[in-house]
Amino acid sequence: MKSAISLHNLTFHWPDGTPALSGLNGSFNPGRTGLVGRNGTGKSTLLKLMAGQLEPSSGRLERSGEVGYLPQNLTLSGDTTVAGLLGIEHILAAMKAIESGDVSHDHFDIIGDDWDIESRADEHLQQIGFSSADLQRRVAEVSGGEAMLIAVTGLRIRRTPITLLDEPTNNLDRSTRRQLTAMVDEWPGTLVVVSHDQELLERMDNTTELHAGALETFGGPYSDWKAHREQEQAAATQAAQTAQQALKVEKRQRAEAETKLARRERTAQKTQKDGGIPKILAGKRASNAQVSAGKLRGTLEDKIVAAQAAVDAADARVRDEQHIRLELPDPQVPRGKRIAEIHDGGRTFVIQGPERVALVGPNGSGKSTVLARLLVGSASPAGPHGVLLTDRVGYLPQRLDGLDDGASALANVQSVAPSTPSGTIRNRLARLLLRGPAADRPVATLSGGERFRVSLAKLLLAEPPAQLLVLDEPTNNLDISSVEQLAEALDSYNGAVLVVSHDFAFLERLGIDTVLELGADGRLQQRRNLEEVAWD
Repeated sequence: MKSAISLHNLTFHWPDGTPALSGLNGSFNPGRTGLVGRNGTGKSTLLKLMAGQLEPSSGRLERSGEVGYLPQNLTLSGDTTVAGLLGIEHILAAMKAIESGDVSHDHFDIIGDDWDIESRADEHLQQIGFSSADLQRRVAEVSGGEAMLIAVTGLRIRRTPITLLDEPTNNLDRSTRRQLTAMVDEWPGTLVVVSHDQELLERMDNTTELHAGALETFGGPYSDWKAHREQEQAAATQAAQTAQQALKVEKRQRAEAETKLARRERTAQKTQKDGGIPKILAGKRASNAQVSAGKLRGTLEDKIVAAQAAVDAADARVRDEQHIRLELPDPQVPRGKRIAEIHDGGRTFVIQGPERVALVGPNGSGKSTVLARLLVGSASPAGPHGVLLTDRVGYLPQRLDGLDDGASALANVQSVAPSTPSGTIRNRLARLLLRGPAADRPVATLSGGERFRVSLAKLLLAEPPAQLLVLDEPTNNLDISSVEQLAEALDSYNGAVLVVSHDFAFLERLGIDTVLELGADGRLQQRRNLEEVAWD
């Protein structure tokens, strides 16, 4: 089978010389492939290289056809129109110019065979709840999940033979995730998906992991790959333990041999001193003993070197699973302290003490709007609004647009913690897995997961510590293990938490105390637990 994309010794360095990928070889075949790996391994960078958004520093990249690409941060520009998100704005503009009497050849070249583009767009948009009447709407007028679904729809309309999707289920509720899954199930040509969404990864034909600077492809979906990897790691761990035990045995045998040799040497010296044998014979025996001892020591040393090499080889197969570890300052939130109020008509919902509240609901219901009204204290008769009862609030927006892209991770955190020594900040960033060069690189060059951790650091390390954390879709752009690690980090936070998320597993892990469901009608309802929520 001919590969759709082939990588030959592919290397990419950032402008400051920091290596992102080095000597990467591999291929992606026709069909659906899930590209997985830890945050920061270079998955998004690799997709940009394959899409032609970045140029390799060295090596070669071959594509069998045109590439369609969905970036991770497409929702950052709110001025883009729906037509722009679909990628057909220039075609529609050319058609409008021709209708107005401008018959320039350039317009005809732009349109090509896409004279039916508006009707095709209408057909596909209707499948996700929109129509051609929405083509001139701005992205700022739709939810992040709806924007993502529109962008994916645009790739279907354009029908490129190769499609690359970077975290396409970010911000999608259960219903829109099902719509995207249906698209993926019927996707023609080659599809490569970077995602932390295990349900989506289960729809893949192949799973390719980017780990330790190498690509490895497994024929099967994520769960099969994960089971295979766990078996490999169990075997590798056992092999490492066996090799370590063998090394201990060889070292013990050498120690025992050295003890015997020393004992023999003392006996020979005593015999010679006592005059038990002639001096010439004693000297010859001593010389032979030294040669024999040297050979034995050489043999034993070779065995130890071989055993150590076996240990090193076995250890190299065992992965060092990294974890986010944070010790957070106490925000001093008494259980009786009222932190915030959310008003909806005649009802008031109170966030009190170190309470954990989940705000859930379908895309477009206005969850982010409720958060915005709460944060600015805006009252609105058209929907829920809130009042903050503390000025110590940390906010993590859905679009991660609160960072200075030109500054480093260290500088971004120093801006909210000016009295904290830089060494202390570096240590805390390291506990968030932002170590060494990553802490000094411009934020614009970081992966989505790394950007998230910089935002999280600004949130958690600010002075003074926040008494309320407001999190809008915090698990977007995180790999699967990091979602669990984020929940672990928040376990040690003693303040109040208000979180918007479609990730049921994450909310369950977080230990939610109160669930507020925002319906499509814009009304809030309090639920007893997450199971009562109408996720679909």
